[in-house]
Amino acid sequence: MAYQYLTEENINQFIKSALEEDIREGDHSSLASIPKGTQNTAQLIIKDDGVLAGVEMARHIFKAVDPHLTLDIFKKDGERVKKGDIGMKVSGEASSILTAERLVLNCLQRMSGIATYTHNLNQLIAHTSTKLLDTRKTTPNFRIAEKWAVKIGGGQNHRFGLFDMVMLKDNHNDFAGGITASVNSTRQYLKYKGLDLRIEVETRNIKEVKEALSVGGVDVIMLDNMSVEMMKEAVQIIGNQCETEASGGITEDTIVPIAETGVNFISVGALTHSYKSLDISLKAVS
Repeated sequence: MAYQYLTEENINQFIKSALEEDIREGDHSSLASIPKGTQNTAQLIIKDDGVLAGVEMARHIFKAVDPHLTLDIFKKDGERVKKGDIGMKVSGEASSILTAERLVLNCLQRMSGIATYTHNLNQLIAHTSTKLLDTRKTTPNFRIAEKWAVKIGGGQNHRFGLFDMVMLKDNHNDFAGGITASVNSTRQYLKYKGLDLRIEVETRNIKEVKEALSVGGVDVIMLDNMSVEMMKEAVQIIGNQCETEASGGITEDTIVPIAETGVNFISVGALTHSYKSLDISLKAVS
């Protein structure tokens, strides 16, 4: 799963790129207005109720900007927070705090929104054995943070990208000449390349479910945009022959009956594209 790509190297690479985008040749606002060496403290103020995420990311960002900054962390990743809570304090050179401020808040606000939404959906299906998955419907160059936030919120990461799993969607199958042709060609390709990757196949109806089962070598069958009744039938047909994933337009109103069909996974693109960011600010301590 994608969580294995949340390494120090990948996190630091993301931060380096994000800071380069923001700072370029210098944070002129801070450099121009604040005397060099000025020391100060700022605190992270939570302005919404939710699940906090991005604290460790913030720690990495502050360290990258200025390793001499010190943090007092009061709320950890995954903790429930409420309006008025203080998440952390950061102390050190004032200009360094301000240079890091926006990237820290961009990550914390968005990651906390994702973690909160993930937690809320997870609570709805907690009475089932179904696991909640994210998707590749992420913000370009921000995927590492978004998938990290899903994990913090209690969800599971699907594949990180196109390289770490084979997912044969409807277009793949249609272009290849059908599910059977698509899967057989994929198995030959993986053997030739010496790759040990899981294969998932999207299906749109019971006929395609049966075809995906009969061709063999499929690890996961996706049940895409099916009615609850059709999904129940598909889950019964598949049994324990492979894992199942429900997908397609899943909302708070539909997720419970879908989970109750017995599917192994439910993937929700909205976790990373339709969440509401938590309101969080960083303010100087007077």
